Amino acid sequence: MRTKKLRISTRPKLQPIRPMPPNFEPPASAASAPHRFGVRVYYEDTDFSGVVYHASYLRFLERGRTEFLRALGIEHRAVFAGDGGGFNFAVRAMTIDFRRAALMDDRLLVETQIEALGGASIEMAQAILREKEILVTAKVRIAVIAGGKAIRIPEEVLVKLKSNPVNSP
Repeated sequence: MRTKKLRISTRPKLQPIRPMPPNFEPPASAASAPHRFGVRVYYEDTDFSGVVYHASYLRFLERGRTEFLRALGIEHRAVFAGDGGGFNFAVRAMTIDFRRAALMDDRLLVETQIEALGGASIEMAQAILREKEILVTAKVRIAVIAGGKAIRIPEEVLVKLKSNPVNSP
């Protein structure tokens, strides 16, 4: 199977994030273990042949990031409704490496971990696995946005991200 790379950005002047090395593997040590979230592949996730449609992986990755934040006590509904109108997270850049196809009824595992924290952004590494086989890897840069503009990560969120019990950047 041929590997495809897809780069998504919201701005044409975006500087690309560091590319993943071809031998990227999720870390094995317990100290840096990623957050894990299970996903089942349904018919709606596939094309006519029962193979997962490429855009479905984006949904799986989004669910993994959302559940990772939820595990840290960062709830999207509370973030949106926060003081002063709240804020939101927006994917600013994503690099995806499609390695193998998932199939209808597969049980997948989405692994998510923080790679770096910036003033107004979070870089995450993600992987989608079928048992121990890596199907997809992704690097994601997330911006913190309020009123249509990037803002610094609020202190209460930054504390939760830095004290991440699953892994620490």
